[in-house]
Amino acid sequence: MLMSASTSNRFHRRRSETRRALVRAARQILAESGDTGASIRSIAERADVGLGSFYNHFPSKRELFDAAVADALEEYGEAVEEHLRTLEDPAERVAGGVRLSTRVAASRPQIVQILRYSGLGRIHAGRELLTCSARRDVEHCIASGRFAVADPALALAVLNAGLLALLELWLTQPEADSDQAAGTLAEMLLHAFGLPPAEARALARRPLPSGV
Repeated sequence: MLMSASTSNRFHRRRSETRRALVRAARQILAESGDTGASIRSIAERADVGLGSFYNHFPSKRELFDAAVADALEEYGEAVEEHLRTLEDPAERVAGGVRLSTRVAASRPQIVQILRYSGLGRIHAGRELLTCSARRDVEHCIASGRFAVADPALALAVLNAGLLALLELWLTQPEADSDQAAGTLAEMLLHAFGLPPAEARALARRPLPSGV
């Protein structure tokens, strides 16, 4: 018998809520310890869902934890992107993404812990800390000749590594001036990608969008 529209909507809503609960539980585990050895039963209990529900959404724990990292990265990238919408210069947007990283991290400590425990391997496996707009900005700067980098993927890998290092510094040295460190890193990256020193310095020190 076919389900009515309302029944179908409830089914899909419950299914979506169950998946979100599992991802939230995995995010909590990653943020607390990074230990992916937790049993599926303990994950299901933390998510407050039935054990059988797990396999309705994920074939294994690895897929769940990958989804949890991807979810955290998406939230982080969208939060940064939200503050870059008013910037038109792609090079300034790259610098702004770096400079905003610790400010966004301060309001989302769980995400920072997930990134810290997940390590470079998960981040570099086809994912970036910033949104796909960062890739477009890098590619635009390369195509226009502003960035003297032949491979956009390499530039993005360097950008991601720099951001992870900055967040690690922010976590381990809370007394450091994170805004200054982020600005210095943005300047270094822009210059490494090919911008003249004066331009790199100027872009890395322009006022950030209001409300950040």
